[in-house]
Formats: sequence, C-alpha cells, structure tokens
Amino acid sequence: MEKIAFLGLGHMGAGMARQLLGTGHPLTVWNRTPAKAEPFVAEGATLAASPAEAVRDADVVITMLADPAALDAVADAVVPELRPGAYWVEMSTVGPDVVKELAARLGEGVTLVDAPVMGSTDKAATGRLGILAGGDVAGVERVLAHFGTVTRTGPLGSGAALKLVVNAAVIGGVALVAEAMVLADALGIDEDTARTTLANGPLGGVVGRAFAEDVHFDTSLAVKDADLATKAARLPVMDAVLEHFKRAAADPDVTHADIAKAVAHIRHSH
Repeated sequence: MEKIAFLGLGHMGAGMARQLLGTGHPLTVWNRTPAKAEPFVAEGATLAASPAEAVRDADVVITMLADPAALDAVADAVVPELRPGAYWVEMSTVGPDVVKELAARLGEGVTLVDAPVMGSTDKAATGRLGILAGGDVAGVERVLAHFGTVTRTGPLGSGAALKLVVNAAVIGGVALVAEAMVLADALGIDEDTARTTLANGPLGGVVGRAFAEDVHFDTSLAVKDADLATKAARLPVMDAVLEHFKRAAADPDVTHADIAKAVAHIRHSH
C-alpha cells in the first residue's frame, strides 16, 4: 500500500484525510496548526513536524491548501524532499497557471496531478466529492477514489481550470440569488414565498446553496476564486460578483463564514 502524506487539514482537508484512515495506507499528516492533526494521530496517522518531514518517504503527496501563497510556501519545503517515483496530487483551488508553475519546479521522476474537488464539507466527510483530475491520473486514481468519484479532465492543469469554471458558476449564482432577494424585499414579497418560488425554478440548486446550513465554503476563499476567474478571462458579471464578495469579506463576522453568510450580507447591505 502506498505511503501517503496529506498536507492541509482545514475544513475540507480534514474530512478528506479522514477517508484515508483505516484503508491500509500508512498516513502521515501535516497542518500549519498542529492541534488540528491530533484526532488523526489518535486514529493511527503519523504527525510530521514540517512539510519536508511529511513527504520524505511518501509515495503519494496530497496537498489541500488555502491559496496559491500557501501552496508556494509548502512547495519551497517539499520540492527538494520528493523522491523519484512519487506522485504529488494538488487538490487546492489555485488555477491552472499555478499548477503549471509548480510542475516546472519538480525534479525528474516526480509526477504532478491536479485534482481539485467539487462539493463542500458534508461530501468531504462522507467520501462523496467529485474529483476533477488532470494529468497522468492512472497511478493515483485508486487513492483518489477514497474521496469520491474521479473524472479525468485531460492534460495537467485541466482539472484546476475546470474547477475555476465550476466555482465561478456557483459563486456567481449565489450572488444572483442574493440580488433576487434584494429585489423581492424591495417589492414587498414575503421571504418564504420568494425563496420557495426561486427554489422551484431553474436556479433551484443555487438557491439551496445560498441558504445552506452545516456546510462550509469560506467567504474569503470565494473572493480568492472569483479573483482567479476574473484574471483568466474578461468576465464583467464576475467582476461585479467579486466586488459583492469583497465587501462581504471585509466584515470580520463574514470573512471566514460560509458563503451563505455572505448572501445575507449582500442582501441586508442594500
């Protein structure tokens, strides 16, 4: 069984890493805040003191980090320690350019796969994510299947690219629902009536996400994803959505809350 190093035990990473416990894979975990790793150690994982220590003997390295800056910092430590034959599965949402830059830093014999995920914390905790996997996936597909359903998207970077498309649609849709509720408020429509009617229309899935509970997509990370999208193409609507979410994220009570809290902020700020 492959030795796996999992780096990044945030809201999503913790649920994903838990799917590897009890699978027979020797699992080493690292997190910037070591206390978050304690439950995994109690269930048999090994805690590494640094990213370099985590990956030194790993066959498969998995990173699930907040943003390009966090990935860059980890890469500085990890790249010199990766052994020939190792796979690095990059599952953060960082965009295709960052993935390609990372690939250029790797030594001979190390295979990079970009495999960001679709789904929130509820699906991460139950192994029901959608994995958008780009590059040479064959060697790690069995490992990725522990997290959910694997879709091969094409060459390296294509998974990261498709994830931006998916997140732009979700974030944009959620912002549109928030504005629809602003309009409903302005026109004196009962809130429950407006929500139910919208939920029964073509935006039904997005309406559910806009008012979701017990899931987590950090508002500050939505800002990061919308920013990546608007830098990749000319997207006037997403430019406006980005401004909505930037204003919401400026509120300390919303910054690290789920995007449903941002919907409320957008709505009530009007």
